[in-house]
Amino acid sequence: MVLTVTEALSSTSDQRRQWVWLMALSLATAGLTVMATSLASSRAESATPVAVAPPQATGSEIAASESGRTEEVSMAEMLQLANTALAETNAHLDDYTARLIKQEQDRSGVLQPASEISLKVVTRHAGGTPGGPLKVYLRFESPSNIRGREVIWVEDQNDGKMQVREAGMVGAMMTVSLPPEGFLAMQGQRYPIAEIGLTRLLEKLIERGGEDRDDPHVRVFKTEGYPFDGRSLTHLRIERSQPTGRENDFAVAELVLDQPQNVVVSYRSFDWPKPNSDQRPLIESYEYHDLQTNVGLTARDFDTANPEYSFAK
Repeated sequence: MVLTVTEALSSTSDQRRQWVWLMALSLATAGLTVMATSLASSRAESATPVAVAPPQATGSEIAASESGRTEEVSMAEMLQLANTALAETNAHLDDYTARLIKQEQDRSGVLQPASEISLKVVTRHAGGTPGGPLKVYLRFESPSNIRGREVIWVEDQNDGKMQVREAGMVGAMMTVSLPPEGFLAMQGQRYPIAEIGLTRLLEKLIERGGEDRDDPHVRVFKTEGYPFDGRSLTHLRIERSQPTGRENDFAVAELVLDQPQNVVVSYRSFDWPKPNSDQRPLIESYEYHDLQTNVGLTARDFDTANPEYSFAK
């Protein structure tokens, strides 16, 4: 069979398009494979808790309230502090940057290795007006096997999908769009990216505290002058004397409240001890260090074309 020049060019063009399509598909498959392998390997690493469960409050600690350091307070008092902080946060916190130290059990109950993440966030209430899109940029600094991974998620863009640039030679060749609650995105995670941030920490505290307001089996201790990032902040510890049977139950929870900035900069919770053990396993721990608020983040900070990010390379 003899092809005309036009037919030959058309055939060559079709073959070129098929080759490009197959190459793109191969790269996508390789990228997803690298990501899945990376996520799986992080699960296999040693997951030593970054936070150790505190002991139950002692009589001497309670007596220290006379010096103004530690005192037992009601759940209603704690909720008042949290509600005041949330109202101020919603009114005045537009954006922030921080170094997030995170460790948590995933949804299957497996404690993951601690991770350190450089973070940028524009809140849903920027300018004091609720209803805006949450904007998040993450760069993983540890553990070593995912160092360099970058994530951008803007709630009302990219069909609601995260844009992920994996670390490593193959992963760095492409950007992958992932549904925030999909299988790959949730590997090793307790919550989807939509739950991240200082505002949500306060909201969860109020939601859970409201359930315990009248529970006689719950005690709350407040310590002023708690050291965190070189500052003296407010430490709150919540203790249960018996399980509630509710979802997200815990034996002990601790949080650090930055009252001048009206944000919770640290939250961690611990489960009930396993049989024949007196140690409380870590459930989740989130610490926001080097916090800078209202720094004036712009659309460029959440753009894959930003030359400071690996997406653009």
